[in-house]
Order: sequence, then C-alpha cells, then structure tokens
Amino acid sequence: MPKYKRKPVVVEAVKITSPITIDTPEGSLNGKAGDYLITQADGAQYPCNPDTFEKTYEPVKTYVDVKKYMYKVLRKIKKKLITG
Repeated sequence: MPKYKRKPVVVEAVKITSPITIDTPEGSLNGKAGDYLITQADGAQYPCNPDTFEKTYEPVKTYVDVKKYMYKVLRKIKKKLITG
C-alpha cells in the first residue's frame, strides 16, 4: 500500500496564557491556557491542544549559525587555493 506524508506548512504560533475565543468561518473556537494559538499564512487563526501541536509541528530554524557558516566558507576557499 502506498504511503503519504503531510506536506510541510509553516505557521506562526504562540502559547496561550489565558482562555480565548476565536471567531472563524466555521464558528467560534475556544482555547484554554497552555494551548497554542496558530496563525496560518492566510491570517486564519485557531487554537490547538498542546499535545496535538507538538506531534504535528516542529520548530523552524530561523537563525544562521555564523561560526558554522564561516568555517564552511573558509574550507571552500582553502580547497580552491590548494587545488588551484
């Protein structure tokens, strides 16, 4: 049987610190403290249970490790100098 995996989707999310009600096209959704408030690329928002959130999403690396980057660049330069 063929296998499928969910397409990667990047969303913004923050942990909710107090109860919240979000109005969506499907109706009102309630989030409680500890849930995540997810904001999709189109601006749609909805609360998500923390267990579900942690199983479904993983953090996106948003920084550049300058030290690793510089070592990588210097290795390439060194290799070009050695090989001519």
